Amino acid sequence: MPPYRVLHTHPHRSCGRACLKHLYEIFGYEGMEYRCEATTKEGFIQQLACNYLTHGYFFYVTGSIPAGKDPRRVDQKLLAKYGIAISRQSRARRKKGGFANVHYLRFHCFFLMLATHGEHVFFEEEKSRIRDVRRIPIKFDDYSISVKQDSLQRRTGVQSESARKWRVCVRVARERYLTLKAYFVDLATRQSAMMLFLQFHALPYVPYAPVRQQFLNILRLVNKARRSAGLERVSAKGFRYRRRIVKPFEQLDTTPRATTEVGSPSAIIREGEKR
Repeated sequence: MPPYRVLHTHPHRSCGRACLKHLYEIFGYEGMEYRCEATTKEGFIQQLACNYLTHGYFFYVTGSIPAGKDPRRVDQKLLAKYGIAISRQSRARRKKGGFANVHYLRFHCFFLMLATHGEHVFFEEEKSRIRDVRRIPIKFDDYSISVKQDSLQRRTGVQSESARKWRVCVRVARERYLTLKAYFVDLATRQSAMMLFLQFHALPYVPYAPVRQQFLNILRLVNKARRSAGLERVSAKGFRYRRRIVKPFEQLDTTPRATTEVGSPSAIIREGEKR
C-alpha cells in the first residue's frame, strides 16, 4: 500500500478507483502497470504516431524477438534495463533536468524503443543502432512512419512559433505503394467500375491523410486510363476518409465467430492479386 490514504481524503468518493489510479500514475506508485503490448496493428501505429512521436520521441531502435522466447519476459528485461516504467511526474522532472525519457512499444514479436533528447544510458548501450525518425522513417508492416518539418516553414523559411513544429506522417511504404499503383493501373480498363470500387474499398490501411492522398493519386491514374478508353469513372466514395480511434492495449475478444468471406471485398482483392 502507498504511504498515504487517498480514498479517505479525496472529496469525490464516487470516482474512487479512477481517482486513485490517476494519482498513482502522477506520483509514480510502483504498483502501476506500464502497458507496452499493442494488440492490433492499428493500435500500434496510433500509439506511436499520436502519443510518442508527437511528444518528441524522435530517436528509435527497432528489434524482433526470436521465436521460442517469451515476449513478455523480454518486455520486463528491457523495461528494467532502461528504467522505462516510470510515472508522468518522473518523466517531467527528468525532462526539466535535461535527461532523456524512453518508451517501449511492441506488437507480437516486433518492438520499438523511442527516446527524447537528453542524457540516458539508452544512447550509450544502443548507439550503433539508433536512428532519427526525422531522417529515417520507421518501417512497420506495410507502413512508413516519419516526422517531417511543418510545410509552412519549408515553403517560407519563417521561424515563427507556429512554424517551428514537426508533423507525423503515416503513409503506405513506397515499395507497397508502387505495387498497388501498378496493380490498379493494369486493371483500370479490364475490370468494371464496380469491381474496382470494391477493391479500393477493401484496401486494409488506416486512412491517415497521407495514405488517403496516395490512394487518391492511384484513383486519378485509373480514371485517366478509363477516360481515354471511354469507360465509366470509378467513384472516390470507395475510400474510408475517417480513421477509427482504437484502444491500443485493449485485450481482443478471441471468441470464434461464424463468418464467411465468399464475395467479400477483402476476398475479391486477394483473388485479384493472385491473378
